[in-house]
Amino acid sequence: MNEWLNQAPQILLFTGKGGVGKTSLACASAIALADAGKKVLLVSTDPASNLDEVLQTELASDTRPVNGVSGLSALNIDPLEAARRYRERMVEPLRGILPEESLRNIEEQLSGACTVEIASFNEFTALIGDPDHLAKYDHVVLDTAPTGHTLRLLSLPAAWNDFILENQTGSSCLGPLAGLKEQRKIYERALEALQNPDITRVIIVSSPETSALAEAARATKELQAENILGLFLVINGVFHAGESSDPLAQAWETKAINCLNALPENLKRLPGCQRPFRPGGLIGPAALRAFLSDEAQTLPESDAYELPSHLNLQELVSQFIDQGPGVIMTMGKGGVGKTTLAAAIARAIAQAGHPVHLSTTDPAAHVAEALGEGLSNLEVSRIDPREETRKHIEDVMEKAGKDLDEEGRALLLEELRSPCTEEVAVFQAFARTVAKGADQFVVLDTAPTGHTLLLLDASEAYHREVLKNKGELPSDVTELLPKLRDPAFTRVLLVTLPEATPVHEAQRLQEDLRRAEINPAGWILNQSLAGAAPSDPRLQIQAQREVTYLKEAANLTDKLVIIPWLINEPAGAEGLDALITSGTEVPA
Repeated sequence: MNEWLNQAPQILLFTGKGGVGKTSLACASAIALADAGKKVLLVSTDPASNLDEVLQTELASDTRPVNGVSGLSALNIDPLEAARRYRERMVEPLRGILPEESLRNIEEQLSGACTVEIASFNEFTALIGDPDHLAKYDHVVLDTAPTGHTLRLLSLPAAWNDFILENQTGSSCLGPLAGLKEQRKIYERALEALQNPDITRVIIVSSPETSALAEAARATKELQAENILGLFLVINGVFHAGESSDPLAQAWETKAINCLNALPENLKRLPGCQRPFRPGGLIGPAALRAFLSDEAQTLPESDAYELPSHLNLQELVSQFIDQGPGVIMTMGKGGVGKTTLAAAIARAIAQAGHPVHLSTTDPAAHVAEALGEGLSNLEVSRIDPREETRKHIEDVMEKAGKDLDEEGRALLLEELRSPCTEEVAVFQAFARTVAKGADQFVVLDTAPTGHTLLLLDASEAYHREVLKNKGELPSDVTELLPKLRDPAFTRVLLVTLPEATPVHEAQRLQEDLRRAEINPAGWILNQSLAGAAPSDPRLQIQAQREVTYLKEAANLTDKLVIIPWLINEPAGAEGLDALITSGTEVPA
């Protein structure tokens, strides 16, 4: 049943669409290896990590023992703390040598999103590229961020290594290249480890859902393109209705069967296994050990429950229409349904006769697939990182390079080959899209939480980067933060699931947004079994457990929307219309 642990190599890396159970599987696997007498390190590379909660152990960026599991240690790679340490390592040797103004300039240069990314990446590569560190453990288990972020992370060793090798300017958006060149050998060893199936096994986790399996197929293709070949597929949470007469239970089983029968061809070729659906929370070592057990689960009886006061999605959309044009952003962790909800909201507003622009900043976007057939007043776009980077480089070369000689243009083009250029290009496209909200409704399906926060928090850093290369600052960029902070212009919706970790992660996101003076307009609790009132005992247990988190969310917002779990998947025009009108009945 747990074949991915058979003859496990030293490194196990878990990836996949958000919300499919990567963290549960990574934690349970690490515990199983430790229980077998191995010395194990469990690491999260997700900016929105929840290892602390799942393991019931307070963690930090340094290695700490896990409560109740002998031989297991864990840590979170904190991106901001990693960036702080990176800046200090770069600047400290120069104190007392360079004047204060020069030191401030270096610190300013090292305050952007690129520094956050490379600093986190340095710590990631040190774990798998430093033989001395690896020698301390029998196994290193990596619980990664949702797929799009992970694929970018795994492609960075080659990208940064090539940039360091070929750059002749001596600098980058990260400051002096000497600091990066010191990492080159570690990058090389990290890439070699990832590409060696005798050292690294990448476990691609999916649920038996169309969107999750499609993303797993995309991830497989891109990982293999990076020559990362030690892949293993785990399809998690496969539900079997058994003798249940509950139509919701039957729908769950039918949906899983249909998805598994239509498995993408490249996933069929992977070694893999399935894990059954298990109701109840996976919090703490005991629950995680039971999760990987083949023993039958004993089901307690479920009690009656009552949902907190809430809106349905149609009522929320009507309120937005009454407020007039502006930006509506769906934000939250990967796998919670942001894309589908953004498409449904955009379609509903367009059907009401208003012009709408629907777009996404998610690297793993499938917004057009969710929308189905279009409407004449509904425009759909995607901020494509590669295309935006190409256009950005052309623009910079035309404006900043027009007065340079041949050698100067060559050096400028070389500097633009930095992986940071993509982030700048995507950020500017994001700002342009937000600006469209001045005279129409703009619905933005944003990337998973960590990526989105880096994008928003990086405004000032991007101002500097854009100025450096172009000599001018687009008004869309300078006006972005004021627009995001204006509740009459921007309505941020936090989308999450009625589970402990997703709700607490959304709460942290709300706190971060409020610190940035962006106040969310409301919360959407998606795919709620409690809202659907199941009769199957296993689903009732899950539904009853949800109510705690539905009430917790209600205390965190003045505007709560509960979307019930739907028998028919909300895809295409008919499915999106059903999603908008769902949730009007409350179970007793």
